[in-house]
Amino acid sequence: MSDAVHRDPTAPVDARVRDLLSRMTLREKVGQLNQRMYGWDAYRRTPDGGFELTEALHAETDRFEGLGALYGLQRADAWSGVDHGSGPGAEDAAALAELVQRHVVDRSRLGIPALFVEEVPHGLMALDGTVLPVNLAIGATWDPELYERAAAHAAAELRARGGHVALVSALDIARDPRWGRTEECFGEDPHLAGRLTQALVRGMQGAAPDGLFAADKAPVVLKHFAGQGATVGGRNSAESELGWRELHEIHLPAARAGVRAGAAAVMAAYNEVDGMPCSGNRALLTELLRDDWGFEGLVMADGLAVDRLARITGDKVSAGALALNSGVDLSLWDEGFTHLEEAVERGLVGEDTLDAAVARVLRLKFRLGLFDGPSGSALPQGGADISKEVARAAVTLLRNDGVLPVGAGVSRIAVLGPQSATTAHQSGDYTAPQRPGTGSSVLDALRRLAPPGLDIRHAPGCALTGDDLSGIPAAIAQAAASDLAVLVLGGSSARTPGTEFDANGAALKAVSEMTCGEGVDLAGLRLGGAQYALLDAVVATGTPTAVVLVQGRPHLVPDTAPALLCAWYPGPWGGEAIAEVLLGRTEPAGHLSVSVPRSAAQLPVYYNHKDTEYGGYVDESAEPRYSFGHGLSYTSFAYGEPRLTGLTVEVDVTNTGRRYGRSVVQVYLRRLITRTWPRTLELCAFEGVGLAPGERRTVTLPLGGVSGTVEIRVAASAREALTAKGHSLTAPDDTPL
Repeated sequence: MSDAVHRDPTAPVDARVRDLLSRMTLREKVGQLNQRMYGWDAYRRTPDGGFELTEALHAETDRFEGLGALYGLQRADAWSGVDHGSGPGAEDAAALAELVQRHVVDRSRLGIPALFVEEVPHGLMALDGTVLPVNLAIGATWDPELYERAAAHAAAELRARGGHVALVSALDIARDPRWGRTEECFGEDPHLAGRLTQALVRGMQGAAPDGLFAADKAPVVLKHFAGQGATVGGRNSAESELGWRELHEIHLPAARAGVRAGAAAVMAAYNEVDGMPCSGNRALLTELLRDDWGFEGLVMADGLAVDRLARITGDKVSAGALALNSGVDLSLWDEGFTHLEEAVERGLVGEDTLDAAVARVLRLKFRLGLFDGPSGSALPQGGADISKEVARAAVTLLRNDGVLPVGAGVSRIAVLGPQSATTAHQSGDYTAPQRPGTGSSVLDALRRLAPPGLDIRHAPGCALTGDDLSGIPAAIAQAAASDLAVLVLGGSSARTPGTEFDANGAALKAVSEMTCGEGVDLAGLRLGGAQYALLDAVVATGTPTAVVLVQGRPHLVPDTAPALLCAWYPGPWGGEAIAEVLLGRTEPAGHLSVSVPRSAAQLPVYYNHKDTEYGGYVDESAEPRYSFGHGLSYTSFAYGEPRLTGLTVEVDVTNTGRRYGRSVVQVYLRRLITRTWPRTLELCAFEGVGLAPGERRTVTLPLGGVSGTVEIRVAASAREALTAKGHSLTAPDDTPL
């Protein structure tokens, strides 16, 4: 086949795509759009410790003489049933990927390789993959540069193990913390989410100036497009009540930022927009994404979302046709796309539409160099270090009445609570099983890092869930005999083998101590009942108490303790990051990316609501307990008078305390004259600045996305911005929102 342009690595990608497409049968084309198989069903361990391919994989590749994409070859968790005894680890994952790919290429008449698609929600979801803090923790760092480095590490791990494509949550906006997938959101604000999405794309994909991905870079599929964070009642996959303006102002900016950064793909969400599910929504996937935004990448459906369209079309054949005509290129586990050959023959789909989707799949394979031989890189080192660095940056001090950091007068600390001595609940949903000894709990880290003479005592007190109070007396005794109580509370997204799963991997019924994650939505936001009893009992001893929250959503914790830290799910090494902050070895640097409510009854409490005559409730405040952007330090900062020059704001920031610290300068706008009803405040710029005691620095921030007559306010949180002095500015009306 010397005349085959698609075999020539020096030929332009588009020419290679056209040549290969012209040689394919209809059956082969349809095969490229299917991702029907669960990857863990493609192999099994052999008695000698190697791998062999299954009949299921042979049958799947026979069906379409090849394989378009394979999901989850390296996935390991309670749903897949893969663990360290049965799945690929760091040492043999690449060999397994090569074994599967060799079979796929040999079975394909034209030698077309498969895309290996893996979950990378907070690090690669595979055995021995580096687990990073969850997205809510990423949001709390307000540090896109740090996240870009972490994302680059995750991409390098994926490629070194033979994977190709990374599925990453980035686009969902946390508008209702009852939603179990809140942990997968960067926060409640579109500008912050957009900045972090750009960092994700840059870190994972790299510059790719010639359109090709480097050996240690991976194309990213941004999830979920669009509006999935706006489902009614915080219920997973429920209906949404989104108008186009709300969609554009809140739920699309992160996706727009990702597309502008060059994202290779997006995943259509489960929810509907204006009554039409996203996977069948042509107005969203084609007219907006492709026609208006100029997106040329791949659109993947979420798991089994195409088959759900049969409720609209009547059967799965026409459901597949609707999804393809709407703009979906690649299915995920659906039956509907397996019948696209029939859909073409029945006139439900034009072959030119099919060809356009196939071309996008093939283009991604060529950009990855899959036709030109193995190109994986060596496994990157330092995963624990980057995970720990992110965890440190995310620890957020919400309240402190002089209890922290641990002072010289403290000789005994009681470390209490159900999260204090475990690493199992420090990581979020979509986490692979960890080898024993991986990471560090808060208790272990405090014992290791405590200065000589500091006595560390421990009692768990209670479990994460339930009302068993039998362990509380022992915890009270330890607290009463100590100078400081560190009470580590929270929730868990840890799946167990007893969890009941839906066909798409979401939890059908939460078991054990699981209180968060996909399918685990809450009507209220309370912790387990015994945790509140433990908190009350420890505070009642009179011992100064610092509460640490390890959680995947904002839970309700009263201000009864003098100090409150939030670490979200900080990952396996999060215990060390928390201990360092408690002991004053590092400074608390995090700031909230979501507002923390006082009760579930007052939801929603996000800061950027519409600027109406908005009153409180008769029975409680309508304001959050802690506002978006809030985060204290062990030092203090003073902001000077902001100075406006064109579309740029300058402000002098001074560390007025006695310790080094990091402040996040937040710029909010308030629209004064608008065509539609304005929001109270909108974040439009931010920058973190680290300062030594007494140091002053001028921070300069460009005001992107500003249009019309607005008021600019600079503050350290959304709540402070409400009363900060405003500075008027008029920008060109044609500046895009």
